[in-house]
Amino acid sequence: MELARIENLLEKYFEAATTIKEEAVLKEFFAQEEVPAHLLKYKEMFNYFNDSALETSSKSIKLKRSTLSINTISIKWLAIAAMFIFSIGMYGVYQQNEAEKQEARLAYMETQKALELISSSLNKGTGAIAQLDNFNKGTEAMAQLRTFESTQNKVFN
Repeated sequence: MELARIENLLEKYFEAATTIKEEAVLKEFFAQEEVPAHLLKYKEMFNYFNDSALETSSKSIKLKRSTLSINTISIKWLAIAAMFIFSIGMYGVYQQNEAEKQEARLAYMETQKALELISSSLNKGTGAIAQLDNFNKGTEAMAQLRTFESTQNKVFN
């Protein structure tokens, strides 16, 4: 069972699909002294990786001062230029936002004018409806006359 698991892990390893824990299992397996004969070629590879991880270098690296100062100065100028460009961009966005606000205000005022016009037109129609109220009063008076007339007919008949 263990050998089948190791072979599956090797397949995953060569497909670059193993996790760090699975690779640690492989390293631990190939660090043993007894490895099956058909897997001996992989033992050398994993032992090489372990040995190369322990290698260190004692060589010192010297950096030139003149190139560092020139690079630092140019980095400072690049940062200043980037800030300047960023500021210009933000100002442009602010101006565009202000223009959109102004357009929205104008649209609001035009809509308000249109609604006032509709309101005044509707209010003119309510004056005619008030005349209907007078008509209703007249029809009520006519209804009382009919009642009087029917009573009168009963009395005289």
